[in-house]
Amino acid sequence: MSRRIVLATADIFVRRLVPALSPFVPARFDFRIVNIHRRPAEIVKRIGELKPDGIITESLPRLTEAIVGMGLPTVVADSDTLYPGAVSIDVNDEAVGREAATFFRAAGYAHFACVHNGMPYSTQRLAGFQNALGSRDVSRFTQPERSPRNYMESWNEPTTALRQWLRKLPKPVGIFAVHDPLGRLVLDAAAEEDIRVPEDIAVVGANNDEMVCGLSHPRLSSVEIPWSNIGTLAAEWIQRLIQRPASAPKHPLLINPGPVIPRHSTTLAAIEDAEIRRVLQYFRDHLRSPISVGTACAALRLSRRTVERKFALYLNMSPWERLNAMRVEAAKALLVTTSRPLAIVAEEAGFPNAERFSVIFTRHTGASPRHYRKLHA
Repeated sequence: MSRRIVLATADIFVRRLVPALSPFVPARFDFRIVNIHRRPAEIVKRIGELKPDGIITESLPRLTEAIVGMGLPTVVADSDTLYPGAVSIDVNDEAVGREAATFFRAAGYAHFACVHNGMPYSTQRLAGFQNALGSRDVSRFTQPERSPRNYMESWNEPTTALRQWLRKLPKPVGIFAVHDPLGRLVLDAAAEEDIRVPEDIAVVGANNDEMVCGLSHPRLSSVEIPWSNIGTLAAEWIQRLIQRPASAPKHPLLINPGPVIPRHSTTLAAIEDAEIRRVLQYFRDHLRSPISVGTACAALRLSRRTVERKFALYLNMSPWERLNAMRVEAAKALLVTTSRPLAIVAEEAGFPNAERFSVIFTRHTGASPRHYRKLHA
């Protein structure tokens, strides 16, 4: 017997979840979509007419309470707020902010800023960003959230206040935008003010939505959100709730984000010292080659002792540690965005062999490459 599952979501959320939900169709899951951009009473009426066995929905004020109140097995797939009898699944939003901060710190930034919208997830991402930076000051700009149906639309124009804020920021600065449309808005404002990206400001968004990041100019770097994990977990819990309605956990299920997927809106390093920038560029250009600190210094005709001293001063790490960190970041992106075998990932990220790759990757991330891929698949 088939199980009819209503997806009460916006179109963008359906697109995010479909790759994870489609494997459940052969198990006779019959998914029906109800667009949430209607009045709550109309949505509830439409769901009732479909007579579903379960519901997967987004979290929206008033609407979520009305849907959960229907008394059907329900998964709220983008919220850490608990609803009676329902399962709440969400990305760990504080960890999203930490990923952005870690990325900027590794690039050597001394100035940081955040554009947020005041929504609960935004507050958590901002807190994670700030906490990861410790005592460093973070300049903040609040861009009020518009209707969620406008997420994919690009007609929002930068305000005078946003442009003035960007002009006043110390440069170079790493700016974290709590979701990709805000990152795109920052890039638009920078273009209007002739602020160079990524030389003066580097921008990292969140969600890694290709329809936003790939169509921005320059293309937007972004924290990867594991939508596949969220979708799979949502389908598994709907199945469990249908079988055992009282089995909902008493806490939200949080999934850690992936790494920052770098694109053209971020630079390799925000270091004033020209010699360090040359070494870092050499590392990037030869990441897949069996290079060492010694070969880099020889090729660039630089003193190894001077380079090591400057790396300690500006980056608080050795050149070798920085090279390994760059290779780990490259490997993280490959593990999340491709299905290539681990040996190929090791080779493409510049590690001499899979064994060495596993040791260094585990030391940096606390998870083996295989486990990291499983967490973010």
